[in-house]
Amino acid sequence: MRLRAFVADTTALVLFFTVTGVLNERVVSGMDWNEVLHARLLGAALMIPVARPYGVWRDCLMRRAAPTRRSRLLWDSLALVTFQVPIYAVIIAISGASGRGLVFGILGATAIMLVSGRPYGAFLNWVRARFGLPPGGVKPMSLQD
Repeated sequence: MRLRAFVADTTALVLFFTVTGVLNERVVSGMDWNEVLHARLLGAALMIPVARPYGVWRDCLMRRAAPTRRSRLLWDSLALVTFQVPIYAVIIAISGASGRGLVFGILGATAIMLVSGRPYGAFLNWVRARFGLPPGGVKPMSLQD
């Protein structure tokens, strides 16, 4: 079960944020295609070890959400911004963004993650379902393993 959770969370993160990352880096940050490619390769490499910890982080925060659409939107967005924006800032800085481009890249990523928090949460739940996992994921120290 742990391996399936790892693969599901990693698949969801890599697919979703490769697309949104390219849009942000090219359109908002103004990075050239070579820098975008470098950022996406580095991003994919970094997503592998952080995807499952992010899934656990999100599941923990989502336990606080009320069953309302507004609450799920708030908690999904908060989870994504607090976990992923710092990592993304490092990725684009290492990939060549600096000064104004770095600032706008971070601001753009924050805006994208605020908006995409709930869509990503729904996508993550959908991917987890394809792997036979429950929407909230498995608890880290669960006897379900």
